[in-house]
Amino acid sequence: MTGKEERPGPGVPPTDDEAFKGSAVYTPWTLAFYDLVVLGISNSVVWKCPSRSILNLYNEHVSDRHLDVGVGTGYFLDRCRFPSSSPTIALFDLNRNSLATTARRLRRYAPICHRGNVLQPIDVGKSAFGSIGLNYLLHCLPGTLQTKSVVFAHLKPLMQDHGVLFGSTILGKDVPRSALARRLMNAYNAKGIFSNLADCPGELEAGLKEHFDDYKIRMIGCVALFSARKRGSV
Repeated sequence: MTGKEERPGPGVPPTDDEAFKGSAVYTPWTLAFYDLVVLGISNSVVWKCPSRSILNLYNEHVSDRHLDVGVGTGYFLDRCRFPSSSPTIALFDLNRNSLATTARRLRRYAPICHRGNVLQPIDVGKSAFGSIGLNYLLHCLPGTLQTKSVVFAHLKPLMQDHGVLFGSTILGKDVPRSALARRLMNAYNAKGIFSNLADCPGELEAGLKEHFDDYKIRMIGCVALFSARKRGSV
């Protein structure tokens, strides 16, 4: 795998575990078409949130010490504007294919790869990150947003004081969805790729509010773009 090193996360589940279903779809073959199908077509046509809106989120919040969780293909990290020319980047994902694809794409930054389950306590060393990205991760995790928000508890200790956690997730309830969006979302949920039919803005806000005092949520189509800052020590 390209990258400085791979460190196994604690308690990585077996391939038939529920937590793996949302990431198991990312084979080398599907990753080859991900940017075109998901970021190029589905975001604009189905979810009504153009990928440039997510790229803008990265440009607004990414720091020169960044951890990306649920890395996909590394599309946004490849295109975003880091505040320095040599940022420190760590990648965290359950899927080896996504880690390998993203690490190759970002090899100019020599990212550090960590494999593990974000629903369990995370060990990525003692580094404190100025930014943590969670792009299109929450809707792939099993459970409800009430249970998925444990990821905020797991990631908050990895943030620097005044650091920012930001990301996006596709919601399945209390948001505008076209007939096409409903059909595709139902199909993905039936296959275990998504688990988001009960995910709504109110539960996302409740999860962020439980762990952060300073947070923002903005809806574009049926996608929630969010950010939250960690207060400095008193």
